[in-house]
Amino acid sequence: MIEKIILAERPNKTIYREDGKVVKLMAGGHPVSDVFNEAMNMACVMETGLKVPQLLEVTRINERWALMMEYIEGATLADLMKKNPGRFDEYLERFVDIQLEMHDYSAPRLPLHTEKMHQKIRQSGLDATTRYELHTRLDSLPKHTKLCHGDFNPSNIIITEKDEAYIIDWSHATQGNASAGAARTFLLFSLAGQKDTAEKYLNLFCKKSDTARQYVEKWIPIVSASQLVKGKPEERELLFRWANVVEYE
Repeated sequence: MIEKIILAERPNKTIYREDGKVVKLMAGGHPVSDVFNEAMNMACVMETGLKVPQLLEVTRINERWALMMEYIEGATLADLMKKNPGRFDEYLERFVDIQLEMHDYSAPRLPLHTEKMHQKIRQSGLDATTRYELHTRLDSLPKHTKLCHGDFNPSNIIITEKDEAYIIDWSHATQGNASAGAARTFLLFSLAGQKDTAEKYLNLFCKKSDTARQYVEKWIPIVSASQLVKGKPEERELLFRWANVVEYE
């Protein structure tokens, strides 16, 4: 009998390992379009040549949609950071290096980040004045087409025994501005209560990419507004404050 090993459980999906594959099993009623959009994102990223798990199949299991992917043996960078706190700075530097390498790639068939952000701002629940300021700011920022992950954090990087880094979970991938990706990663660290890591990360990203910190910070209200769409009560106060362009600055 093939053993099923649960890797992660979320309200809208269960991810498990079985027969040498990773299965992302969606909850009942999960939009079919979201399933195939994620599959399309994975296909686009696979074509770049970046080290990512290969998509094997889109299927149905017990009337629920599922994505089947290649299983990558290794430990996440997040787990390595916890197990080896003395090497934290080394791991964080590698984290930024992996991100910068990813931004060197392009995937022209992915959605445009700017268009996605405009949609999220409209859905954010912010007042009309704040939405107007955010839309205006977004339109004023440079439009790039770099490969952006959309949820770039140490839990989504697997380091193999051969010390190769694989980036997983491409459901939010877009093509856009690298500094927008950095602002989102800064936000993710901050929301997780890792304020010192967020600061250290952003300073490291700006140094290694030769990017002004003030420029990355222009994206923080925009990515904060997009995060509001997820409707997490524990994040609401911080996100509302950061999404307010005037107050944040």
